[in-house]
Amino acid sequence: MSLALLLCLPLVACQRADDSSSNAPADAPTDFAYAEMDISDLQARMQRGELDSRTLTQAYLDRIAAIDQGGPQLNSVIELNPDAIKEAALRDAERKNNAVRGPLHGIPILLKDNIDATPMVNSAGSLALKDFRPATDAFLVRRLREAGAVILGKTNLSEWANFRSTHSTSGWSARGGQTRNPYVLDRNPCGSSAGSGVAVSANLAAATIGTETDGSIICPAAVNGVVGLKPTVGLVSRDGIIPISFSQDTAGPMTRSVSDAALLLTALAGRDPADPATTNAAWNSTLDYHTRLKANGLKGARIGVLRSKFAIHPDAAAAMEGAIKVMRDAGATVVDAQIPTDGQWDDAELELMLFEFKAGLERYLARHDAPVKTLSQLIGYNQQYTTSEMPYFGQELFEQANAKGGLGDSSYISARSLARRLAGPEGIDATLKAQQLDALIAPATGPAWLTDLKAGDHFPGAGYGAAAVAGYPSLTVPMGHSDGLPLGIVFMGAAWSEGRLIELGYAYEQLTRARKPPEYWPSLQARPARKSRE
Repeated sequence: MSLALLLCLPLVACQRADDSSSNAPADAPTDFAYAEMDISDLQARMQRGELDSRTLTQAYLDRIAAIDQGGPQLNSVIELNPDAIKEAALRDAERKNNAVRGPLHGIPILLKDNIDATPMVNSAGSLALKDFRPATDAFLVRRLREAGAVILGKTNLSEWANFRSTHSTSGWSARGGQTRNPYVLDRNPCGSSAGSGVAVSANLAAATIGTETDGSIICPAAVNGVVGLKPTVGLVSRDGIIPISFSQDTAGPMTRSVSDAALLLTALAGRDPADPATTNAAWNSTLDYHTRLKANGLKGARIGVLRSKFAIHPDAAAAMEGAIKVMRDAGATVVDAQIPTDGQWDDAELELMLFEFKAGLERYLARHDAPVKTLSQLIGYNQQYTTSEMPYFGQELFEQANAKGGLGDSSYISARSLARRLAGPEGIDATLKAQQLDALIAPATGPAWLTDLKAGDHFPGAGYGAAAVAGYPSLTVPMGHSDGLPLGIVFMGAAWSEGRLIELGYAYEQLTRARKPPEYWPSLQARPARKSRE
């Protein structure tokens, strides 16, 4: 299929995406020559001359056509880069001239549709920005291109990164429609980096980039059976990303392996004068997270398990018990732990996000000369185009945020201080210090729930909230399945502890190899009966 034809696919997706009740995929998924290959595997083939970037990029474009827009109709890719083949050809030319930029050279990557990347639209899934094309790349996109990556396109997301309504459905946007979980198609992909999680799980790109404020990397990674790494706030620049909260927002890698996440994080991390959070002196610009891939990384580690989170789901609890045994057998000491302030930050977190969303969004819209400039204008747009923008849920969070004052408001200052203190110094830090722990572990969330556009999400609960609110790193790795639906374990640590989390997560991954590629069943009822936890 030609690239020109592929470029019209987002419009098709918008037209049919609400038909999430289809009983079966149109066609079985096609075989894929590069299925489940790590970035290092692909790079080795290109180094040997067995593969080039143009061939690989076209293969991913063909697969997107075959199973994202055709076949099971995952609807995870919202737009393709019209220059993708051209970019790949340039990387191939550089390789022929012995000018390989690094381990990402020629590797196709998809970006969440709230990240500026020329010449594509950046919409946050909203029709209000369907024609908005930023003039420059986000800082992290420049980093990826400088590292040699090929930008394949953009992924669908929960509209406005799931910060529009209190009754939203994850993975739905007015521009992109509903993204579907590739394991069981009527199940939800979780949000807001839904498309990024689905796309990398279904082998539609070598890797993807998501963003998180609270769970939007970890949750879709876990329920789509992939690795998700949410960095410390300030490790990766947020410049050129449509924001929710500058206290908690960050971009991060979503991959099929911890090794790929480490490679990608090395490329993403860097100081950016446009994002003051990246000027923190706790890290330097020469970090190489790939050096932290140690098969014996669990030996001698002290890990705290948050057993209170086992109540999320019985299969998640059982999988966690298995994970604990694996870690102990590998030489780790695993002890019960409890964050003393757990959940006490919830109200303060919402308050700070409401304030920061309005301020940050309006700053982004004004600086980028977007077609709408204020939150009030966006609310008005949604009211004018209710049928297309609000067919299933409203904009309660928009309205609450719009009623807030400026960042000098005492209620905001108090909420921000309280949330960060309770989750960070008095939460994760205190818990780690009390028992001299390297990290905390918990189930990331439960298995994916049924997508219900009328009722909204049926979210089972989360184990990652403290790291999100504190702005600390978290890493989820596949740990098992519940009736064929993936379950993930989350590792959380102190600020700037990405390297240690990668060591622990990589060692656990190598011992368990828990990821299984998706099978695209239309429903659990259609899936052959198997052991519940597999």
